[in-house]
Amino acid sequence: MLLLPLLQLCQDQELCPPEQPDPRALQCAAFDSQEFMGQLYQWEPFTEVQGSQRCELNCRPRGFRFYVRHTEKVQDGTLCQPGSLDICVAGRCLSPGCDGILGSGRRPDGCGVCGGDGSTCRLVSGNLTDRGGPLGYQKILWIPAGATHLQISQFRPSSNYLALRGPGGRSIINGNWAVDPPGSYSAVGTVFQYNRPPREEGKGESLSAEGPTTQPVDVYMIFQEDNPGVSYQYVIASPPALESPSAKPPALQLQPEMLRGEPLLAPAPRPVRAPGTLQRQVRIPQVPALTHARTSLGSAGYWKQVGHSECSASCGKGVWRPIFLCISRESGEELDEQSCATGARPPASPEPCHGPPCPPYWEAGEWTSCSRSCGPGTQHRQLLCRQEFGGGGSSVPPERCGHLPRPNITQPCQLHLCGHWEISSPWSQCSVRCGRGQRSRQVRCVGSNGDEVSKQECASGPPPPPSREACDMGPCTTAWFHSDWSSKCSAECGTGIQRRSVVCLRSGETLQGDQEAEGSTEQGCPLRSRPPDMRACSLGPCERTWRWYTGPWSECSSECGSGTQHRDIICVSKLGTEFNVTSPSDCSHLPRPPALQPCQGQACEDRWFSTLWSPCSRSCEGGSQTREVQCLSANHTLSARCSLHLRPSRKRACNSQPCHQRPDDQCKDNSPHCPLVVQARLCVYPYYTATCCRSCAHVLERSQLEPA
Repeated sequence: MLLLPLLQLCQDQELCPPEQPDPRALQCAAFDSQEFMGQLYQWEPFTEVQGSQRCELNCRPRGFRFYVRHTEKVQDGTLCQPGSLDICVAGRCLSPGCDGILGSGRRPDGCGVCGGDGSTCRLVSGNLTDRGGPLGYQKILWIPAGATHLQISQFRPSSNYLALRGPGGRSIINGNWAVDPPGSYSAVGTVFQYNRPPREEGKGESLSAEGPTTQPVDVYMIFQEDNPGVSYQYVIASPPALESPSAKPPALQLQPEMLRGEPLLAPAPRPVRAPGTLQRQVRIPQVPALTHARTSLGSAGYWKQVGHSECSASCGKGVWRPIFLCISRESGEELDEQSCATGARPPASPEPCHGPPCPPYWEAGEWTSCSRSCGPGTQHRQLLCRQEFGGGGSSVPPERCGHLPRPNITQPCQLHLCGHWEISSPWSQCSVRCGRGQRSRQVRCVGSNGDEVSKQECASGPPPPPSREACDMGPCTTAWFHSDWSSKCSAECGTGIQRRSVVCLRSGETLQGDQEAEGSTEQGCPLRSRPPDMRACSLGPCERTWRWYTGPWSECSSECGSGTQHRDIICVSKLGTEFNVTSPSDCSHLPRPPALQPCQGQACEDRWFSTLWSPCSRSCEGGSQTREVQCLSANHTLSARCSLHLRPSRKRACNSQPCHQRPDDQCKDNSPHCPLVVQARLCVYPYYTATCCRSCAHVLERSQLEPA
């Protein structure tokens, strides 16, 4: 087993420029100066391979249709395949984890935390249903860094467009008053999918991204009509809790309910104060000298003016009202208001007051009409520096407002979007089957509602995408091409063969090699240069082995009921492709397969059974034999259901030959066991009659004298 050290990705250098050659291409190009089959080629990567071959250096000569494996391993750090994040190390394709360590297997959880379990994930979602603001770009949503699984979509089709801006206001999608085509857009560490379905589907356009985002992004709406409604959701990791509540004011957390409705569409944010602090300072007026108001002599206290309320204007001219308290006549201390006569309380009439001079401020006029009827234009407005004096405002020199941020006097505007170019069909097939030709596609100018409009509507925008381009179908040549040799030899041992496919290719077609004429150069490939499609191979000498071989099972010995089957068992020796039948003892070390097995025929019907015939009652001149006949069932019990027409006979005639008068001198016994033959009544059989002629002749004589 190959053990690899712990490997971690590094990115200390800057990203390679787009024109930088691919590392695999550089490794292939290193063989340009080395002859291959007696010829120099310009090598380029061949990546149409799978599995373990992805980390081999397979190169194809430019303009040719074969490839060669130059080295078994590419240089460490080479991508396994174009567009893949997997990296080749020591000839193996390894996937980097989210921690940057190859082969660690760590993956980010749903909110982008590497190796997390999803416990810190928080779903932020809501609907934006405000009707919207003026025409043009309006910010509707802020998405923080670290957001994953973003999904923003309009409720229904409209003439409005979603737009996306990154840090510093950098446009990502639909910026600079231009509508981008649907597709993929890379920014802030992720890829945004911009989708604009056809209007007839009834779906609004949408933005989505897997994330996580590396920087915050702002979502805008290009308003051309009322907001149809926008839904949004994303997943973000919950922030860690503050260590001390009094350490600093807590940061604002955007919750789903805070992201709905008017606050998101408000153009100017309101100041936020930390808990425990006043929103503005309160000026406490100086208490004037004691002044006595008219009082009722019968009350315990009298009304006394102790000061004024705060001036109604923080700067310039305003009003304030006197403050009266009920004071004890005896002690001079403050009493409750019931201790003083209500009717004697002086009226709190407003009095003029003056604060510090009001600071100057910029005052902007109304915006003019947009300079263009469609597409991006400009609006202007008048800007004045004004200052309040004595309750009225006056224009002052602009220098007095120089320390203030100067509002814009121009802004971009767009009454409605001009047309934009849209690709409405895929590329057609190349005009030629080999060599260089052309292919085409349809490009049209469409309006903001998706309908085709005049090309003049798109004249002010970017140039249209090309509708025609050159295509190369490869050289118009005919040549033999072949695959790799088969990985397995046809023989397990000894000499075998390996095969490969050999085809004749011309202009992207496959020709039948069997139909090609010898020496042909127009219709096919020359047979004399056809590469071989077979070659010899060997996996080493064969060793003799023994094995039991079994024949087929015989038919069941019984037509019905239980029976047996048997088969032949032989021992066979094998050496390479040679097979020989040998002695069963050569296979004695192997388990012998069974040669006999029980079998079951169909169910037996009741039928007649009979015993063997008895010996003949006479040895000559006609005798008789008998036997028992019984009707038995399938379980061999007596039955009465057998057909009487099929009942076998119980008696038959036997030994009808004439009797011999007397044995001649040649008739004698040739076995000492003849008495036993006579005793066992075997003289009825020709063999014993010949062997024990005399003894059987006497038996015959006696039987002739006995009645049948």
